[in-house]
Amino acid sequence: MYRANVKKTNEPSVQYEFALFLTNSAQELAAQTSTSTTKSTDSQEADKSSPVATRAEYLREARQILQKLSDRSYPFAQYYLADGYASGIFNKDQEDYEKAFPLFVAASKHGHAEAGYRAALCYEFGWGCRRDPAKAEQFYRQSASKSHPGAMLRLGKACLSGDMGLGKRYREGIKWLKRAAESADVQYNSAPYELAILHETGYGPDIFKDEAYAAQLFTQSADLGHAEAGFRLGEAYEYGQLGCPRDPALSVHFYNCAAQRGHPLAMMALCAWYMIGAEPVLDKDENEAYEWARKSAETGLYPKAEYAVGYFKEMGIGCRRDTLDANVWYVKAASHGDERAKQRLAIIQAAASGETDKAMPSAGDKSKSKAGDATGTEQVADGKNCIIM
Repeated sequence: MYRANVKKTNEPSVQYEFALFLTNSAQELAAQTSTSTTKSTDSQEADKSSPVATRAEYLREARQILQKLSDRSYPFAQYYLADGYASGIFNKDQEDYEKAFPLFVAASKHGHAEAGYRAALCYEFGWGCRRDPAKAEQFYRQSASKSHPGAMLRLGKACLSGDMGLGKRYREGIKWLKRAAESADVQYNSAPYELAILHETGYGPDIFKDEAYAAQLFTQSADLGHAEAGFRLGEAYEYGQLGCPRDPALSVHFYNCAAQRGHPLAMMALCAWYMIGAEPVLDKDENEAYEWARKSAETGLYPKAEYAVGYFKEMGIGCRRDTLDANVWYVKAASHGDERAKQRLAIIQAAASGETDKAMPSAGDKSKSKAGDATGTEQVADGKNCIIM
């Protein structure tokens, strides 16, 4: 019925909404196709009733509708079609900026701010076109004039650093950065964080040091989903920084916000909190501590987490003791430069060859130092210590 009604109208907005409906429906089917292991993708496409075939048909119809609307210069369709090519949705999951770029430019000429921002990115990085910093600046300014937070942030940072051939323009950069912070949203949530970094220490004649204001800006950014801002606040409430009181509840809250968004240091900070607990906010739970350390280690971005998992596995803390798996994690951590992992491997090797009298540490040998701390020396807010990891 929906399709039949759409075919009866020439209203662009109705056709556009139907194309979005088809695309969203296709995306919902993607989960089904990714878990299907009984047939190959080609054979599923041949089977007209399979999720793969249905998804392909939805995307084909959506693309046709958007293309017709784009040919009629409908900017929302031009942008959405461009975004579909750029993300690969309309090209069998392969990015196609050769098709996306001209559509971004076309939509931007009809006043679409996001399309202008995306066209600027294409010009800056050479996606689907020749790199052209001057053109990139032109499109960033076009979108910034429409209060696009991403464009304003990029212009601000470019003016402050002097890249894109702009030369350093301190006051203009600060102006754009402040405007970007005021317009920040869930998608473009970095500007308050960037401005907070400047206020944390002071920057030039117009940005004075104001830790309390920096904390407000970090909070704004964290509330919009910025992981690094969340981590910074977790530290602030743990150690009493930025004028914040030492507050385990808020520390755990912001660390958790950052960890849920994949921040490996925040995951390790949560690991440390679970190792000691923070009554009545958080019960001590070595199983949870191990899980957060494992999640952090599995990102492959934090050698200290890899070492921690190795230590937990070796000692059987929060998990089943497994010296072979511990060795695997120590090797990973050592290959990424963790000195403690190198030391543990050397001790294990020496013990295995009978070359040392050093006793292997047991689960009771707990060096006490904050695991989530970058230096491993600071104590937690309530004066308790935690196992070094």
